[in-house]
Amino acid sequence: MRYVPLGKCLAVLSVLVLAATGLWAAGEEEGSTAPAAEKRYVTDPTTGEVVVAPEYGGTMTAWGGPGLTQASIDPYFGWPSMTGAVTESLGLMNWGVDRDVWDLKTLHTPDEHLIGQLAESWEISPDRLTYTFHLRPGVRWHDKAPMNGRQFTAHDVEYNFHRILGMGDFAEAGPTPFGGADQLKNLPWESITATDDMTVVMKLTEPRPVMLRKVLGVDNGVAFMMPPEVIEQHGDGKDWRNLVGTGPFMITDVVEESSITYTKNPDYWGHDEKYPENRLPYVDELKVVIIPDEAAIMAALRSRTIDFKRWDTSLDSADSMRKTNPEIAVHEIWFRSVASFAPNHREPPFNDINVLRAMQMALDNDTIARTYWKGVADTTPQGLIGVQGFYNPFEEWDEEVKQYYRYDPEAAEKLLDEAGYPRGADGIRFTTTLNYGAWADLDYSHIAAAYWAEIGVNVEIDELSSAEYHERLFARTGKGMYSQIARNNFDPYLAVSWYHSNAQWNRGGSQWPELDAMVDAALAAGTPEEARRLIAEADEYAMSRHWLIWGPMSPIHFYAQPWIAGYSGELDGGLGWGKTEIMFARLWIDSALKTEMGF
Repeated sequence: MRYVPLGKCLAVLSVLVLAATGLWAAGEEEGSTAPAAEKRYVTDPTTGEVVVAPEYGGTMTAWGGPGLTQASIDPYFGWPSMTGAVTESLGLMNWGVDRDVWDLKTLHTPDEHLIGQLAESWEISPDRLTYTFHLRPGVRWHDKAPMNGRQFTAHDVEYNFHRILGMGDFAEAGPTPFGGADQLKNLPWESITATDDMTVVMKLTEPRPVMLRKVLGVDNGVAFMMPPEVIEQHGDGKDWRNLVGTGPFMITDVVEESSITYTKNPDYWGHDEKYPENRLPYVDELKVVIIPDEAAIMAALRSRTIDFKRWDTSLDSADSMRKTNPEIAVHEIWFRSVASFAPNHREPPFNDINVLRAMQMALDNDTIARTYWKGVADTTPQGLIGVQGFYNPFEEWDEEVKQYYRYDPEAAEKLLDEAGYPRGADGIRFTTTLNYGAWADLDYSHIAAAYWAEIGVNVEIDELSSAEYHERLFARTGKGMYSQIARNNFDPYLAVSWYHSNAQWNRGGSQWPELDAMVDAALAAGTPEEARRLIAEADEYAMSRHWLIWGPMSPIHFYAQPWIAGYSGELDGGLGWGKTEIMFARLWIDSALKTEMGF
């Protein structure tokens, strides 16, 4: 028998009381408006909480980051981060899963929680070489030229995968640089064939545990179905004005570096996984506004100009919002560390493991967590992998390795002496550069530099824009160290690939044959169980070699106005990478509460 938390039992009891008093109804018909006195409630089946019943209509406004309007639309050229609610893939994460089982706060979806989107079902052959997908009947392209609402077919699927992978009539694979696309391209493909209008058969020459997730499009950001007629007419799908999809929204306006407006697709096929009787989306319009200044974003929240803010890394902002505007929900999500560092392993001094050990041992991360992060940080050392089941916990690491992750500046100085880097007359052992990326934690970088100065290492921080950082990284022109993310709560198959010598995202440029072999074995594993074990082993090995210098992990925060209903702290990409806006198709506005609050 499954354990039901007390909170859920009380929530169910509350609903029974509401039902008995005539204040509860199972749902609300599309287009209906209920007076405040007849406000209805439902139990969220994923949390057990009593919430206002879903209702239709209104405009929801969410914050989006700078550069969003410049993002790729066509997955052939890059990750389509602004069109995941317009175009769709074969599958997605189940929004209806019990949050006690899986909380949707990572960008990784366990296979058991994957459901069909454009695909209704699939079968996998016993040898895991043949995957047969049956498309969902009744799916149509948006009623917009040149698609004009025609049925979505298996031939559209074949066309899109052939185009991305350079198969069939397409001579070259797409140039998209995104890492997940490489994993899709690097699968040992034999064929992709539409055997009839509703069936696609995909075949491999060797089994791969990542196959299903890659073709369903939940963690690669590129397996979105683009309209073939648009590609043939215009040569590509880069222009949002030409975009036609099958999703719950259509892009109807883009103001460069200002806003993106999505309008409800009135003929959308999809239903809410929580409340299957309800057709999506709930809101008539979704507007994503671009506000680059953090103070301006917080001001917009306080003034109710925006309904939803995501990806805030400032603990001070979260504390301030809780104090000044307690009615605004602040959701805490532990996603990744943006306070770690990747030393250049190819050149002195960081090609010496004793130097790497000294750099790690010089950081008093426990004290930094108590002071700088006010105790809201996790200092437990970890590698790139953050999804449970795919890494070995620190307490299980070899004792020989664990000793180098303690704070011990005296031992650090001794290691530097032994490595041949004595203090000079000025007290400095060597000077190096930190190539700082704008997405990382600048204040922590300065704190770390101060600790390193205590052991005689002078670190000069070169503050770079994201574009400058990535240009320097990919061209391998940066010296010293790079800002590094760690404990990533996204696809572990992708994350472990970054450890490989040939990986573009191998920031430190390590070239370790032993680690390469471990990565190759993990990605070629025949079963998911074997893959998880091998990924964990590669991750621990990389940290034994100090592939990165670990810095603490602090939470990110999402903010929602009190009238935003249906949201319980999920990551906006929890339904799948590139599916950010599709979450908003499942949220609704409590119009009575909004009116009551004067908005």
